[in-house]
Amino acid sequence: MREKLQVREETKQLVVFKLGDEEFGVDILQVREIEKLDQPITRVPRAPEFVEGVINLRGEVIPIVDLRKRFGLVVRDISNQSRVIIVELNNNQVGMVVDAVVEVLRVNLSDIDPAPAITKGVDAYFLNGVAKQNDRLIVLLNLEKALSAEETKELSSMNMEAAE
Repeated sequence: MREKLQVREETKQLVVFKLGDEEFGVDILQVREIEKLDQPITRVPRAPEFVEGVINLRGEVIPIVDLRKRFGLVVRDISNQSRVIIVELNNNQVGMVVDAVVEVLRVNLSDIDPAPAITKGVDAYFLNGVAKQNDRLIVLLNLEKALSAEETKELSSMNMEAAE
């Protein structure tokens, strides 16, 4: 009697979001939560241009980064679709402003290609690859490169300053 072996392909879960018309994804294991941007952002002096400031999220001060500014994309106003994705980076929490969160998606690792040199204006340095899903392409961000250890350390010190 022949047994049919089922081979399970390795997958990765992504939080998919939009910046303009493009879809981007980050590994769900790095995402702590997704929040509506319905509270004021407190500006922090001498912060890098791409840092909007900090918010108080249930008693915790979280630095907020505008990914459009970080990647040199055209800046848009915050809308009711805008969200903050709170991620864990180098043992620090950072909020990333995005235009909209689309979905949580499971992709097969075989459907992920290496990042091309330039993808819609975002330098390949910031990318982990491109996931193919039917007729969609989802650009996968490398958060450790999008915000270096030095930058997250600087953002962490902003937490301390804002909390004082």
